[in-house]
Amino acid sequence: MKQFTHLLLISILMGSMACKQEASKNNSLDLANLDATVNPAADFDNYANGGWKKRFPIPDEKSRFGSFDLLADTSEAQVKTLFKEIAAKKQEPGSLGQKIADFYKTGMDSAKIEANGLAPIQPLFDQINSIQNKEDVMKEVVDLHTKGISPLFNFFSRADQKNSTMEIAYVYQGGLGMPDRDYYMKDDQRSKDIQTAYQVHLQKMFVLSGSDEATAKANADVVYGIEKRLAAVSMTRLEQRDPYKIYHKMNLEGIQKISPDYNWTAYFQGIGLQNPGDFIVGQPNFVTEVGKMIKDVPVDQWKVYLKWNVVNSLATNLPTAIVNQNFDFYGKTLTGSVAQRPRWKRVQGETDNALREAIGQMYVQRYFPAEAKKRMLELVGNLKVSLGERIQQLKWMGDSTKAKAIEKLNAINVKIGYPDKWRDYSSLEVSTDSYVANVLRAGNFDFNFMVSKINKPVDRTEWGMSPQTVNAYYNPSMNEIVFPAAILQPPFFFVNGDDAVNYGGIGVVIGHEMTHGFDDQGRQYDKVGNLSDWWTAEDSKLFGERTKILANQFSNFTVLDTIKANGELCLGENIADLGGLNVSYYALKKVLTGNEKPIDGFTPDQRFFLSYAHIWAQNIRDKEIIRRTKEDVHSLGHFRVVGPLRNLPEFYQAFNVKEGDPMFLNESDRAVIW
Repeated sequence: MKQFTHLLLISILMGSMACKQEASKNNSLDLANLDATVNPAADFDNYANGGWKKRFPIPDEKSRFGSFDLLADTSEAQVKTLFKEIAAKKQEPGSLGQKIADFYKTGMDSAKIEANGLAPIQPLFDQINSIQNKEDVMKEVVDLHTKGISPLFNFFSRADQKNSTMEIAYVYQGGLGMPDRDYYMKDDQRSKDIQTAYQVHLQKMFVLSGSDEATAKANADVVYGIEKRLAAVSMTRLEQRDPYKIYHKMNLEGIQKISPDYNWTAYFQGIGLQNPGDFIVGQPNFVTEVGKMIKDVPVDQWKVYLKWNVVNSLATNLPTAIVNQNFDFYGKTLTGSVAQRPRWKRVQGETDNALREAIGQMYVQRYFPAEAKKRMLELVGNLKVSLGERIQQLKWMGDSTKAKAIEKLNAINVKIGYPDKWRDYSSLEVSTDSYVANVLRAGNFDFNFMVSKINKPVDRTEWGMSPQTVNAYYNPSMNEIVFPAAILQPPFFFVNGDDAVNYGGIGVVIGHEMTHGFDDQGRQYDKVGNLSDWWTAEDSKLFGERTKILANQFSNFTVLDTIKANGELCLGENIADLGGLNVSYYALKKVLTGNEKPIDGFTPDQRFFLSYAHIWAQNIRDKEIIRRTKEDVHSLGHFRVVGPLRNLPEFYQAFNVKEGDPMFLNESDRAVIW
């Protein structure tokens, strides 16, 4: 099921893939990654990763393929082993093992899925067909939302951004079938081609859902018209990066005033909130338009739109013809992938989404050693000291802002490996009746869990990622950095590995997440996670000037043909990459004695920068370059290597970069922030 989860979790990457690579047991660096024919002062990415790129072309099922995939592949294989062991044993009814086994089993039973056809979603269609009026339309929106399907707008809960101790409801823009507003609103030729392809996709999906060709074409036009109208009043991704622009506290009276034709009281009561109290509206203009659309879009058109949301949300759980058509657009057209992922990977991923912490418990028991957590705590402590000292030494920041920054740094909470408290899945029913039924029950379980937290104190033990996820994140509302167990493995982290390699790998990841607390978004939150301006006006001005230098650097990179990178959209991640490098390098120098000998001909400094480059080794398809440049707040792998490094004088010294070299930047053009 395609679900909307809006958490302000600032992660190290977006998405991941799979592969295998060997490293020397003695030095933790795989020298086969390098391409010695490339001058490091000309293109450090292809010098450090050229060998890797030649050895590891993109698999047909992928749109990109990078070093993070090494760990994603490992984690995926580890979970597969757990699933096999669970399936091989008789599981007690109602146990976590039974739920994992039966969820996976129904997804793998392709014969039953084909035989069932559209029968599992027919009750939803029947309910939509019975709609008589606008009130019924709004009731159906409630019903679908409670099942994890999100037509028209998104609803979720998270910490109140100005009172981070309380969980609060959020009403947020949504309702689109394509990734965001720009796919509908831009008129360049590439965008027009995708718009046409999407309308063809809509028509084909309606045919596969039982409509004749003429009706399917008319239905496609209806859906596209509704979605384009929603897109026209949606914020851009760049606008959404401003936390103040998406924070509008209201109550029922307030939202009803700006959107009088939508029955918001009925919505909140329908989802189980008799008295929602105050809540946040992300985009008031969007909510106003939703009300206008309820008034003037005919009921029959809403029925078509709601049916589309059912099919689109559950497309990967239905018969093969629908699965394949879904992949043709979202996989081939949007990302350039050539082939579907194997069925077991897709079903395992869906099972993981439904039972992530149940699987996580088993994962950490089997695969996460205690010594890894101990070593990580040591590294995090060293990085905290490093960032604190660097803040104190900043020449551009005043003493009062420095003091507040140090307070925030010291207050950062660190979570490593796995949660201290696991989620209770006892009320989630999983059976062998149908794959779609299990997915819908899981969606309802997640939605009810979310609603149950609203207007209650925030549970700070909760995690936004599972232990088996290869990623890491900073949560500004919690002022916390989180490192799931799965990322704490080679080639990013070696429990007994070389310091230079560990600091260049996982050390930079740690520094990256810490720096998010002080990037252009994170700096707007105080030490307890509230939106609060703790900067002097002068320091804010100077920060903006310095970050503008970095944004301009990246906006001048050409990613493909005439397409430029979006330095403003990726600013937070680029600040974190640059900060992570500086902070981790500074921490490394404090643990080295100065007497270290080169290993394989590379000094500790050189090994640090090579290790950093290796984590962003990546091959990527052209369509995926275009898509990520539109959508992703992270820069492409190549630019995550060459972009930040050009700002570090220590890198210039390590690889003899001189004026005139492509990696060279004049000192006046370099960004110095944290």
